[in-house]
Amino acid sequence: MRTLPLLLLIGTAALISACRPDETVRAYGAADKVWTLTELRGAPFDAAATLEFPERDQIAGSGPCNRFTATQNVPYPWFGVGPIAATRMACPDLEAETAYFNALAEASVSVITKDTLTLSDENDVLLVFKSGD
Repeated sequence: MRTLPLLLLIGTAALISACRPDETVRAYGAADKVWTLTELRGAPFDAAATLEFPERDQIAGSGPCNRFTATQNVPYPWFGVGPIAATRMACPDLEAETAYFNALAEASVSVITKDTLTLSDENDVLLVFKSGD
């Protein structure tokens, strides 16, 4: 009988969470697009990398070598990712991928203007993405 109150509590918490509005960058224009990384820390990014916002509180994408996913649930314009979970394939661009993932983890502010998504920390632009949509 003790499991029933616990299940009700968990169910209620999940329902309350689902009812709150999405206030992340996803709701402000980032959803339903594939964002391609064009610039990393002020320099052109020549390898292939993407960022997507497939579901509420979640990001996903690919680095030059691996696919990844993480949580992202802070209100816009703030940005913050939970631990990045990625596949573990090796490739010649692994150093570029590490730099991408590190900058993504450091980002704390997001700005969307038309087809551009910019992620920054308190001082500098870290990542610039373009959307083909």
